[in-house]
Amino acid sequence: MIKVLICDDQQLVCEGLATILKTSPKIEIVGIAHNGDDALLMVEKNPPDVVLMDLKMPGMNGVEATLEIRNRYPSVRVLVLTTYAVDEWLTDSIRAGASGYLLKDISGEKLIESVLGTAQGKTYLDPAVAGNLLQLLTQGRPLPPLEQGQSFTEREQEILSLLGMGFNNSRIAESLNLTQATVRNIISALLRKLNLEDRTQLALFAVRGGYVREQD
Repeated sequence: MIKVLICDDQQLVCEGLATILKTSPKIEIVGIAHNGDDALLMVEKNPPDVVLMDLKMPGMNGVEATLEIRNRYPSVRVLVLTTYAVDEWLTDSIRAGASGYLLKDISGEKLIESVLGTAQGKTYLDPAVAGNLLQLLTQGRPLPPLEQGQSFTEREQEILSLLGMGFNNSRIAESLNLTQATVRNIISALLRKLNLEDRTQLALFAVRGGYVREQD
């Protein structure tokens, strides 16, 4: 059973999310918080597997709460669910340690899938924000690698860097003087190695892990 804490300052939103999540026999709602301070207290008393986190709230906001939760309780994963698609909230929440960033117009089925996947260590990005998020993150300071001790070949690191910069397979192949088939094969191998589902998740890993570097 996946334990979920909902954190949103709107009571109706919380009730709606709880109603959706309760349709899954694999999810248990362990609490509802209306700001970051309350969320921290609830996590301390009864640590959930996943915190479904809004961003703009009174008192401690969602970014601050995400950072505190991840620092104090690294086993607890935070999945952002917000209405804000393009601004500094994107980068701040990911840098704070959020495992994903979804918009509130997500379908109930996808929300349940994302919560269950987040508990298993997967990363979810709403397609509406993925491109903008990667662009914003590459403009900032790289983060430490997500997985300590994770090793990659020189070629894998080059491809991770270009993926993080938003290059498609054709541009990667041209930049590295490879065939597109070779690029596809290496990307597939990286996805398997990291247990990721698609190139968006792989690109986010590259950015968060500090594998993106300036090209000559």
